[in-house]
Amino acid sequence: MVNKKSWDEFRSCGLFWFVNMIIHTFGWALAYEVDEDGKIKTVYPARVKYRGFPEHTNSEGYIRLSNYLKENIDDIANEAKE
Repeated sequence: MVNKKSWDEFRSCGLFWFVNMIIHTFGWALAYEVDEDGKIKTVYPARVKYRGFPEHTNSEGYIRLSNYLKENIDDIANEAKE
């Protein structure tokens, strides 16, 4: 099953931050550009010199990701069994 989602949803639930935390280790990031309304219009991989995020960004990311897991854990567990 494939259920296409938007980059905005991927970002708002904390997964964009989480993936970037991992690939920052290798000097990579997923970068995005937004339109006038703040909606993501394009996403691309980029080489970066920085590693990691400021503490407040990480705190927000952990909260978003934890809330996503709390709200979706049953579906995630059931899909893993299929």
